[in-house]
Amino acid sequence: MIRKRILVGLLIVFVVIQFFRPARNLSAAVSEYDISKKYPIPENVQAILQKSCNDCHSNNTVYPWYANVQPVAWWLDKHVRDGKRKLNFSEFLRYPLKRQDHKLEETTEQLEDHEMPLWSYLITHGDARLDEAQIRILTNWANSLRPGIQAEMIYEAQAAM
Repeated sequence: MIRKRILVGLLIVFVVIQFFRPARNLSAAVSEYDISKKYPIPENVQAILQKSCNDCHSNNTVYPWYANVQPVAWWLDKHVRDGKRKLNFSEFLRYPLKRQDHKLEETTEQLEDHEMPLWSYLITHGDARLDEAQIRILTNWANSLRPGIQAEMIYEAQAAM
């Protein structure tokens, strides 16, 4: 009898929490602050970013079916918010130049150390796993942007004098 009441209580809680959904990370258009508005993104890099990075590091997440089930949606929402807080390609141009440079440096380090994509993301997105060639493509791209950003930082510093 007690087990039945506990199960019914849990079922009621499960049904009720389905009505409390986090906002979706979806944007209708490319932001004016998107990295692509200033820095070139070759097609091969864009394809890798779309498959392995943008769900958590942009303003456009492609949600799997299970994102409609609580508490999974809350867990996914936390991952997306954390990812965007650390690096958001859709808002990249809002960052000061020094931070842009640092974020690209961190990106390269995390890719080379196989820290990205997160293992928890790869559990349900196995196709997002990066092989060595893809890591090299992304790190070469990120590193190719840094000298231009650094030159712009120097120019700004000299103009401020």
